[in-house]
Amino acid sequence: MSNQPVCWPATRNTTAWLVWVLATAALALTIRNPLYITLIVLATWLVHVQVARNTPAAANWSGLVRLGLTIWLIAIPFSALMNHQGETVLFRLPESWPLLGGPITAESVAAGAASGYSLWALLLVFATFNLAVDAAVMIQAMPAFLSQAGVITTIALTFIPRMVQDTREIREAQRIRGHRFRSWRDSVPLAMPLLTTAFEHAIQLAESIESRGLSARTMDLSARRTRLVRGALALALLALLAGLVVRLVGPPLLGNALVAGAALVLMGAFYDLERHARRTRFVHQVWTRADKAIVAISVGALAVGLGTAWARPDLTGYAPVDAASLLPAFSLVPGIAVTLLALPGLLGALGANTAPTGSEAPQ
Repeated sequence: MSNQPVCWPATRNTTAWLVWVLATAALALTIRNPLYITLIVLATWLVHVQVARNTPAAANWSGLVRLGLTIWLIAIPFSALMNHQGETVLFRLPESWPLLGGPITAESVAAGAASGYSLWALLLVFATFNLAVDAAVMIQAMPAFLSQAGVITTIALTFIPRMVQDTREIREAQRIRGHRFRSWRDSVPLAMPLLTTAFEHAIQLAESIESRGLSARTMDLSARRTRLVRGALALALLALLAGLVVRLVGPPLLGNALVAGAALVLMGAFYDLERHARRTRFVHQVWTRADKAIVAISVGALAVGLGTAWARPDLTGYAPVDAASLLPAFSLVPGIAVTLLALPGLLGALGANTAPTGSEAPQ
């Protein structure tokens, strides 16, 4: 066997990572309080540092994090120019300017900063998840009837890192040939090879999918049963949409009944599809105590965060225009809950310190 140590997080269960990313992303979307978002960012960054140490593709996903920072910086002046509410006036633009004219307030600047901060935190969460989980392993973890959707999702997730890698390689090759990139006008020798490479990758990908049988029919269903399942899914989705609309404009009890009925029909249709799907598994994932701890902590943090958002929206929300102070409120319990999302990073640090090295690794 190889004398290379088992690198973390390669031994982590994919389902555990899915639970972690869904819980963390849900909290980043639900909570607007910058203090809690900061704790989520710190916890995610600890995990990001650990997974990036053992992942060669870390440089490819760092561009997504930088893109999030750029969007964050754009969100601040956008909110300040479009939202003129607030009492703390920083300066004024001429009222004759359409849309932009009016007072620029500290409250609107703070609101834009909070919104951009939440979006950047969300991008950091998904960048960390894509570093931690291999795309092929993630396809295997999906239900059998969603295997083709998993292939499409994996192609979409690996598109950005592959394009960044190709851009870097083409740029280096053009520099060796003596080309210098000084402005956007010098990007033609970069754009054309990148476009050609993208077409070549698309053809190779299509050939690979066809040769492996991923484009073949994976459902053992008759034509009549297929139409029945598709009709049930369509009706369930329509009932779900109608239930959400009724909850907003009509009796909440009727809306909840429609949503619950649609959920039951969807679960039944998915169960029927899973029962008739064909799949061969060569490797089964193993659940360790660390994986179970990650799932338990993620679910617990999500429950505490959503419960706090429902019971105390003043703690998780952030509306500087309506608040008496620009400083957000804070409570210790939800703060501890979101901080515990750093558990995968802590386990990675402990695993890195105790992992066998070189001659200590099993032969």
